[in-house]
Amino acid sequence: MVKRFLVFLFAVLVFLGCVKKGEDVIKIGVAGPMTGDQAKMGTDFKNGVALAIEEWNAKGGVLGKKIVNLIEDDQHDPKQAVSIANKLVNEGVAGVIGHFNSSCSIPASDVYNRAGIPMITPASTNPQLTERGYQGVFRVCGRDDQQGKVGAEFTITQLKLKRVAVIHDKTTYGQGLADEFRKNLGDKAEVVYYGGIVQGDKDFKTVLTSIKEKKPELIFLGGIYPEGGLLVKQSREIGMTVPFMSGDGVIDPKFIEIAGAEAAEGTYLTFSPDPNGIPTAKTFIENYKAKFGEIGPYSIYAYDAANIMLKAIEATGTTEGKAIMDKLHSMEFSGTLGNIKFDAKGDVTVAPYVVWITKGGKFVEHWKP
Repeated sequence: MVKRFLVFLFAVLVFLGCVKKGEDVIKIGVAGPMTGDQAKMGTDFKNGVALAIEEWNAKGGVLGKKIVNLIEDDQHDPKQAVSIANKLVNEGVAGVIGHFNSSCSIPASDVYNRAGIPMITPASTNPQLTERGYQGVFRVCGRDDQQGKVGAEFTITQLKLKRVAVIHDKTTYGQGLADEFRKNLGDKAEVVYYGGIVQGDKDFKTVLTSIKEKKPELIFLGGIYPEGGLLVKQSREIGMTVPFMSGDGVIDPKFIEIAGAEAAEGTYLTFSPDPNGIPTAKTFIENYKAKFGEIGPYSIYAYDAANIMLKAIEATGTTEGKAIMDKLHSMEFSGTLGNIKFDAKGDVTVAPYVVWITKGGKFVEHWKP
């Protein structure tokens, strides 16, 4: 009897010790494509958040507690995104940094909204994400209606082209960006081809042959770098020489690797300004390179998103979701990309898109509106 009681007492003490241990940490979820053909973007997310958390923990954490990140792989699949969103909610996260794809962020945000947990995406640009009135949904990047406008303006005023083909990958992000680009062309250029491809396909020569017959002066792609690289590579293989243009989902070294430097030469891409030219980003770039190597396009966005979430928690003095959301809406944050403030929808008040070009196997900032 005594032995049984001692075993029971020991189990209770272990349980109470686990509870106490759990209360001594603040959990931050990190969600994105950690495996598969978009894993590079997920790794960039993970590394950016990890660096921010490491720096906070070195200073004593937040509210006297250590910060831990719970990393989840949504495989850029909307259903999987919902599944891991529910998992993060059940794990008791105070906030989420993610997701990467708009097609994942939008359904996952429904889960976080119901649970009263704030999310900040470093990369999801589809306007619909912040148009539904959710108090806890934020993004540190811009929107597709902003970058689509910049791409169209560059096509019309700088390239002065009149015949354009538009392709998208049928995803929320890809088709959304393609439609915004097309809309902003207006009557200044003719869209001689408009159609979709399937994300994950490897052979696009049939589609490209149809486009070639329309004699476009530019091909615009709404999509991500795996398909972007193959489209550019295969277009050159069938004798097409017209330039490509795309958005932030393609501006990654993996695109040049897939397409080949020669084929990728002269591709235009819309994205934010080069962080190497931003004084406030200098320390981040040095620290990131020392720990992880070259920064990815969204490493710095994930780093800023994590810092903003943690600063809001620190400023409120609590991990209660509503309080954090209110603070995110009211504060102005000093980040590596400069000052960041959210509007009532959760969008950044300033989203400076520019046009880049691939040159000599690298991305080079090319034109600023």
